[in-house]
Amino acid sequence: MSQQGDNPAAAPEKEKSSNARILTIMISAAIALVGVLVILYAWQLPPFTRQVQSIDNAYVRGQVTVISPQLSGYITEVRVQDFAWVRRDEVLMVIDQRIYRQRVHQAQAQLLMKRAALDNNVQQRRSVQASVEQYQAEVINAEAQARKVKLDLQRVENLVADGSLSIRERDASRASASQAVANIAQAKASLEKAKQDLQTVIVNRASLAADVANAQAALELTQIDLANTRIVAPRDDQLGQISVSQGAYVSADTHLTSLVPKQMWIIANMKETQMAGIRLGQRASFSVDALDHATFSGVVESISPATGSEFSAISSDNATGNFVKIAQRIPVRLRIDHDNALYRRLRLGMSVEVNIDTGSTPADPVGSSAIPGAAQGVNR
Repeated sequence: MSQQGDNPAAAPEKEKSSNARILTIMISAAIALVGVLVILYAWQLPPFTRQVQSIDNAYVRGQVTVISPQLSGYITEVRVQDFAWVRRDEVLMVIDQRIYRQRVHQAQAQLLMKRAALDNNVQQRRSVQASVEQYQAEVINAEAQARKVKLDLQRVENLVADGSLSIRERDASRASASQAVANIAQAKASLEKAKQDLQTVIVNRASLAADVANAQAALELTQIDLANTRIVAPRDDQLGQISVSQGAYVSADTHLTSLVPKQMWIIANMKETQMAGIRLGQRASFSVDALDHATFSGVVESISPATGSEFSAISSDNATGNFVKIAQRIPVRLRIDHDNALYRRLRLGMSVEVNIDTGSTPADPVGSSAIPGAAQGVNR
């Protein structure tokens, strides 16, 4: 009792010290709780699991057509300017046509020559056919003469036997009979030769007809080359920058310009750790840096069957050396809704920031799986 009476301020100081310790503990606990919450949020763990997957590695894409010539030559005309809108089959440039036009004339002359040879074959066949008919008649005549000579020889033999004719006349008749047999053989040989000539003409006709067809094809090829000197637009679209000017020499691998399509889409290179909830048909939105972060809407249209590294020219090999795990990127294609008035201001290659709502119901239940074939139970 005496000690308490001697130190009346000791109790308040002790209570103050106790309150300070409690406050320190509470602050430390609050800091620890905030740290845990920050970690949970950073790793997107419950209760901070997000239903929206965001990525800024995304770009506006489209099927750009590279315009190149199919043959070589000097550019004589450039009829368009950079970024011009063109219509299908509109002439963009013209390559010097003089050489290709002369090749067409040359091919036309070759075709006329081959056709003349084919027509001559027809006349030759008629002539040889007439020779065959002539030799057939000569064979018939020779056989008739041989029969007559044979009958004359029989009568001469009878007359010689009764002494009415001399042996000399018999020998002359026998010689005439032998000559008649030889005439038959000669006529048949001539007929056979004429038939062989006719067969040769018939066979040559097939070869000459093939020559005509070949010359016709060669003419059409030269006409195609001549037409290809006029470089035309394959469809209605907008041109890129013109890479050549009048007088430039171009070949089949020369890049003249590009044709940019109206149809565009978004390719978002998602991290593989973001793919668990992404399905086809889910709603998405994206903002465009170049348009003051204007927001567009879209739908997940397709998902790449492999990571981007699998399509590279040199694929990574993790079987050798030190290994550092790097999150792979899986391209996801988004169809852009056209309800935004700024759609026409989109340009290929623009950077965008994509947000995919993985909590939305896929519009395409058949293709709602992130892995193709998963809905059908394909074994992998």
